[in-house]
Amino acid sequence: MITFVCKYTPVELFAGFGVKTTVFDKSADSSSRSDQATHANLCGFGKSLLESALAGEIPELVLVNCCDVMRRAYDVLNTQSCCRFLYLLDLPHTDGPCQIERFARSLTALQKAYAQYSGRPFNTPAFLAAFSDPPQNRAPYVAILGARTGKDLEALIATNCPYPVKNLTCVGNRQLQSPPASCYETDPDALMYGYAQNLLNQIPCRRMADKSGRRSLFLDPALRGIIYHTIQFCDYYTLEYTQAARTVSVPITKIETDYTLHNEGQLRTRIDAFNETLQVQSHFQERNHPMDHKHYFAGIDSGSTSTDAVIIDGYGNLLSTVILSTGGGAKRSADEALDQALDKAHLTGEQLSRVIATGYGRANITIGDEEITEITCHAKGAHYLCPDARTVIDIGGQDSKAIRIDASGAVKNFVMNDKCAAGTGRFLEMMARTLGLSLKALCDQGQKWQKEITISSMCTVFAESEVVSLVAQNIPVPDIIHGLDKAVATKVATLVSRVGGEDTYIITGGVAKNPGVVSAIENRLHTRLFVSDQAQICGALGAARIAAGL
Repeated sequence: MITFVCKYTPVELFAGFGVKTTVFDKSADSSSRSDQATHANLCGFGKSLLESALAGEIPELVLVNCCDVMRRAYDVLNTQSCCRFLYLLDLPHTDGPCQIERFARSLTALQKAYAQYSGRPFNTPAFLAAFSDPPQNRAPYVAILGARTGKDLEALIATNCPYPVKNLTCVGNRQLQSPPASCYETDPDALMYGYAQNLLNQIPCRRMADKSGRRSLFLDPALRGIIYHTIQFCDYYTLEYTQAARTVSVPITKIETDYTLHNEGQLRTRIDAFNETLQVQSHFQERNHPMDHKHYFAGIDSGSTSTDAVIIDGYGNLLSTVILSTGGGAKRSADEALDQALDKAHLTGEQLSRVIATGYGRANITIGDEEITEITCHAKGAHYLCPDARTVIDIGGQDSKAIRIDASGAVKNFVMNDKCAAGTGRFLEMMARTLGLSLKALCDQGQKWQKEITISSMCTVFAESEVVSLVAQNIPVPDIIHGLDKAVATKVATLVSRVGGEDTYIITGGVAKNPGVVSAIENRLHTRLFVSDQAQICGALGAARIAAGL
């Protein structure tokens, strides 16, 4: 069994030897072996490949020298001698006649190397029989584009997607034309030349010199949406996403991983929110019963810091709101928040027609009739609070988001900062603790600043060290707080830029109560932010309105 990693690998060649091939798409649980064998800044795919190969799980491996990581992986594995057959195929980065000729010689060299290793004869009819015409299915689909995607992430993306999902990354969009047997059966050189030409004439990957053929991936009439995947420490695909996000006419969102599902909760939120934007006739807006004020609906937003509950009637009138600390568990906090909200509204649970759960803890809330991402719920709530809003800035305890919405409150695009605490409520909470202040005192003192101070690091750990240093220099605390507010504003402005933010802006989440942060963001964006008294319950409010079909 030959394992391969690149669509330019000549898998039909191995069919000529009667050997099966398989794509490597396994995610490693750890990188202990690869970190010992090489430096730690390899991309996650390279580490996963090394982990499996060094563990003896890949007896026969063919690599392509398409990037430095694959070259490094080959060098490491060649030194360790952990594969019975290991080959590095030389790939030209253009498809001109000279490059085709060169690649044909490389294919012939691989053919001879495998024949010598295996002792198997090469059968040309078996080789030609391995070609198959690509399917001509024109049904609507969602494409995964960008860097290679493992089977676990592909399955996560396909879950709840309203359309079939096509993995068109790296090996996923491998399409070859069959060489005419009549011309090649008696001429091995012509056979390899035609094969090399077909391999190089595929839709190019981003590593090829001429990438113009990739435009067809974004222009397919059957395409309904794009999830664009990038891998940490790999820069090949970031530019393509930036260009596509400005030009494609279908929904598109970007996710970055280390080729694992270590951040599955955050990934699921992004993917679910993207899937929700693909609904053609959203069931969120369906009314399955005559509506009057006697129907009641609840929204529960289970966040990392607080759990919010909102109850409205059938006309959208706000009956009660509750904000509790999430504390030790999402389910317990949600149950308690809803119970308190029902008490305030003088209702019982049996009187609720529908309950929508949102937030990071939504999957653990058993009292909800449905789970909807906080992206969609914040968009719906923000539209209600400010109908003119087109960009939502949500700063919560665990992440920050920029969401672009249309005139109806539907999500057009969104980006999230969920890799670290920078630019979130948690960041401010940790800085307040470092300064020995409560969050309220941090807000109050931050408005008394006199001198501009810049916090140069956005990393929470390094920023904390910088704050300690500033305190030691007797820098006034209000000035330090202002520097922290500006740091949050810088991070938010980056998200707004990536989402293509436009007026009118609304800020939601608990940090909306911090006037220093709001002012810093306004100065950074050169615009005013709409701040509602109900900013903190925006997600729960949106969930309740979705439950009511409003």
